[in-house]
Amino acid sequence: MERENIIQQKSYDFAIRIVKAYKYIVENKSEYVLSKQLVRSGTSIGANIEEAIGGQSTKDFYAKMSISYKEARECRFWIRLLTDSDYLTKDQGNSLIQDLEEVQK
Repeated sequence: MERENIIQQKSYDFAIRIVKAYKYIVENKSEYVLSKQLVRSGTSIGANIEEAIGGQSTKDFYAKMSISYKEARECRFWIRLLTDSDYLTKDQGNSLIQDLEEVQK
């Protein structure tokens, strides 16, 4: 039985929220460029964490976790930009950033 990995689960849950935010922006705001950047960076966080967990060495693990952290920073930028340009409400943006900060911790 595999042990529960909190960061693995939180990053996966965050990726689901990002996909749903992307769908909302595309369907309700007809925005396709910035939202694509959001979904790319937001889902990449968890993908890199998964790769880190399966890393071949400690060095490989840290390299993938570092990439994941950088993707989280980028994702934060896109959330802020989409919020400040009114594609996401302040509440939506703040909620996403709050979840992202949980993943980053």
